[in-house]
Amino acid sequence: MITAVSIQCPQRPKAVNVAFLGADSFEKIQQAFREAKSQLSEILSAFELMDSYSQDMVHRVRQNKRPLDGEHPFYCLIETSGSNTEHDAEKLEKFLEDVMSKDIIADGVLAQDETQIKSLWSQREGITECVGHFGGTYKYDVSIPLKDLYRLVDETRERIEAAGLKGDTDEFPVVEVVGYGHMGDCNLHLNVAVRRYDKRVEEVLEPFVYEWIGKINGSISAEHGIGIAKKQYLGFSRNDTMIDLMKQVKKLYDPNGIMNPYKYI
Repeated sequence: MITAVSIQCPQRPKAVNVAFLGADSFEKIQQAFREAKSQLSEILSAFELMDSYSQDMVHRVRQNKRPLDGEHPFYCLIETSGSNTEHDAEKLEKFLEDVMSKDIIADGVLAQDETQIKSLWSQREGITECVGHFGGTYKYDVSIPLKDLYRLVDETRERIEAAGLKGDTDEFPVVEVVGYGHMGDCNLHLNVAVRRYDKRVEEVLEPFVYEWIGKINGSISAEHGIGIAKKQYLGFSRNDTMIDLMKQVKKLYDPNGIMNPYKYI
């Protein structure tokens, strides 16, 4: 029985700035991330990774104007949040000049107002909707060491193509394999866009994705929990001792199994 609740909320940042950048490789994106943490430090509030496949799908569905003139294999969205607009904007501008002069970033744009901030964020936030536009999506929300973060997407795409399941006509179930996520959390969203759910696709994806993550000591779940669908695969990222402890915690607080039933925690 809860009798009182107190929530302490931080002040909303007075200054929010956003940049959208294009890079020629995932290694370049990693370099940009390291530079962002170093140069932007305390005001860095987001560093979002997007591959070209995800951005192509956003453009394909929405037919919108792309933020950058050219196309690049990878993109990132950087947000800063602070208390001094001019100070933060100056730091972000210097960061962009630096990474472009070092040939880390191929191209970039800074949002000039609130409308442009929302427009740039929509390139990232619109991915989920646009990937599902063609019928359905197989989704994997996973945590992987940063150096291996995108390798899972490449190898998943290779398996799908080798199985003859991906193509541009209705004959094929798979439309595209995309990767995006939160670099700071080593959190990858692996999405496989399909025209229809197909047992052949599922057999290619599972347990391959979970086995792959287990081999590099990643986690099969990052933001969204284990739920019910992933219960049988939990052993790929948690050992028997850890799983037993999770069950004990669940039983301690919920001995009758009536709160969030059939879940681990």
